[in-house]
Amino acid sequence: MAQPSASDRRHSVRTGVAWDGVRAVLDGAGAADQQARIVDVGGGTGGFAVPLAELGHRVQVIDPSPDALASLDRRARERGVADRVTGQQGDLADLATLVDEADLVLCHGVLEMVDDPAASLGTIAGVLRPGGHLSLLVAQRHAAVVARAMAGHFQAAHELLDGDVQAGGPGRGGHRFTHGEVVDLLAAAGLAPTSVQAVRVFSDLVPGNLLDLEPGATAALVELERAVATRPEYLPLAAQLHVIARR
Repeated sequence: MAQPSASDRRHSVRTGVAWDGVRAVLDGAGAADQQARIVDVGGGTGGFAVPLAELGHRVQVIDPSPDALASLDRRARERGVADRVTGQQGDLADLATLVDEADLVLCHGVLEMVDDPAASLGTIAGVLRPGGHLSLLVAQRHAAVVARAMAGHFQAAHELLDGDVQAGGPGRGGHRFTHGEVVDLLAAAGLAPTSVQAVRVFSDLVPGNLLDLEPGATAALVELERAVATRPEYLPLAAQLHVIARR
């Protein structure tokens, strides 16, 4: 059996917790036996879309990059799920015109880059069926402050301390959110959080060559990330927050 590449190992560490959350939604209430209508906003080359299609779901990927969509098409064909994956060029602003209704919307690493996060969440809520879910993955501010300070960018860290996601467009690197801000934004859009997970608490601090050279290190790190994902005391340390919200 072929060993996973270094890129695959790092991907599993960075996405394992979020994948668990998405699977929990799809497996809940008997949904595992049904074909869900899933929209992946900014889904790129299909890192989530193709595995979801392999589970039997229909996935619509909306992404602004034609190159990413071409890679998505190739990946879907190689994995035998091209009939369940469609790609369309666009972004969050186009969602209402490209999507009729969805059971689940994935918005991973996208809300950071929009000018108006509140309006964007309202757009997502508008295409979710009643009882549908949003999987939201956003960069978390507290960890970003620490990362900038550790890199010696003290002024940038200081400026980020009290950043206001409601004011103006995204700054360099995009918006950074706190847990409280995310909850408030979701509530304003009529979406109720059902779970929140800490993502990448340790993975950004672990040297990449350790995962490459130490047998079993990747699996052990993934399990450690899973072990702390739902512990609230680790939320401020997480590079990202993964929130599942219901309409």
